[in-house]
Amino acid sequence: MKRILLRIAYDGTDYAGWQIQKNAVTVEGVLTEALRDLLKEKIELIGASRTDAGVHALGNVAVFDTETRIPPEKIAIAVNQRLPDSIRVQSSEEVTKNFHPRYCDSIKTYEYTILNTSIAIPTESRYSYHVYRNLDVIAMRKAAEVLVGTHDFSAFCSAGSQVKSKVRTIIKVEINEIPLASFFRNYPQRKIIIRVSGTGFLYNMVRIIAGTLVEAGEGRRSIETVREAVEKGERNLAGPTAPPQGLMLIGIQYKKQADMMEK
Repeated sequence: MKRILLRIAYDGTDYAGWQIQKNAVTVEGVLTEALRDLLKEKIELIGASRTDAGVHALGNVAVFDTETRIPPEKIAIAVNQRLPDSIRVQSSEEVTKNFHPRYCDSIKTYEYTILNTSIAIPTESRYSYHVYRNLDVIAMRKAAEVLVGTHDFSAFCSAGSQVKSKVRTIIKVEINEIPLASFFRNYPQRKIIIRVSGTGFLYNMVRIIAGTLVEAGEGRRSIETVREAVEKGERNLAGPTAPPQGLMLIGIQYKKQADMMEK
């Protein structure tokens, strides 16, 4: 028996999230069935991040145990032939049998994409949140600085989370602009990308951070109110939960990469 690690990219638009559900189509469900069909075994996936409905990924991680004789690095190619175009395994490799993608120390990086244009662009609608008001990126960056570090992020967690501690560490928040070609010279046409890296995240945490920073960019929220939300930990003090389609899990970097690899 060996343990295989997969790095998976997917367009989450048409899925009810990552985690298997009885009456819904999910990424984990579709991938599990494809692996079972390929390997002729009762495969059970263990995922690193349970992304929500409509959320995308470039590098989610999952592991499974198998007795197959297919070389680990060939599994990605083989299973992709059984998957829809919206899901692709980017790589497959053998790892140590005790490696667990959720419990090993790691850094996760998410990006939240905002389409800041006067009129929505249909070709961008699956992967961004349209905000027509002109956003002040400098104000957004200043507000984001408050979030960096180790804090109790209770104000940035949706109801329903059952975790014991809501203390998390955000390592970095970057906010970048990508200009778009436009015929409207009197109004900026751009994407604003919020990139957040941390050691762990709460339920809807990145989407609430994005909603809060959008309010800061609109001039409807000051740095002091962001700091107050962090210090008091009350959900109503932070901004709204931004829509799921703007969120993408970019990747997961494990701190002890050498310990993962099967010798």
